[in-house]
Amino acid sequence: MNLLSEIGSMLLERNSELRQIIGVTLRMSFFSTLFSAGIGIPLGMLVGSRTFWGKRALMRILNTLMGLPPVVAGLLVFFLLSRSGPLGQYKLLYSVSAMVIAQVLLILPIAMSLSASIAASRASQIHDTIYGLGLSRMCELRCLLYESRGQLFSILFTCFGRSIAEVGAVSLVGGNVQYKTRVMTTAIMLETNKGNFEFAVALGAVLLLISFAINSIALTLEERGRDDMPLKKQRGRKERYGR
Repeated sequence: MNLLSEIGSMLLERNSELRQIIGVTLRMSFFSTLFSAGIGIPLGMLVGSRTFWGKRALMRILNTLMGLPPVVAGLLVFFLLSRSGPLGQYKLLYSVSAMVIAQVLLILPIAMSLSASIAASRASQIHDTIYGLGLSRMCELRCLLYESRGQLFSILFTCFGRSIAEVGAVSLVGGNVQYKTRVMTTAIMLETNKGNFEFAVALGAVLLLISFAINSIALTLEERGRDDMPLKKQRGRKERYGR
């Protein structure tokens, strides 16, 4: 109870640093997930549903990049965005944008690899149906995305969970600047090093609560998707056969 009351008082302060840290964390995680899933899921479904030369090697590369160390990704982005780097003219280093770029580099292979595995398990059945109806490949991809929507929701929230828990890459390219790029994980590390354990524990508790809420929403959406599928199939049969 003391911890909960302390968290509440920190959130209600006029110039609450905790509230600002939560805002930066959610903004960074939202855009990282949006770009990673928006690019990775369609590409992964396309890769998984097609047969082409080099596909096995591509999947091995994606599976390897799923375990890319965050500090390595942060170092690559740091070199790109530093003053002497190719993108140094845009002055993005030590900003939320730089943190989002590093997160996308980490999360994109996860979204692509997981969605490619889902597509590979469903592609043959959907391809035969679409081919028999004489529909286009774009229609096949849309149908594949729709039929896999429950599992894709899980990938989406997996990407969000990966993003919100990241510390190494965002610390390198964000700099942990107070009121600008400080997020919950870097703040926990900083406050622990300073010996301010109460604030660090409060940040950890809020991070767990946010993760629990996000996972609860994901499970609810996935369960609703599974529950609605039998009803839609039954309605389709009634409309088709007039029963």
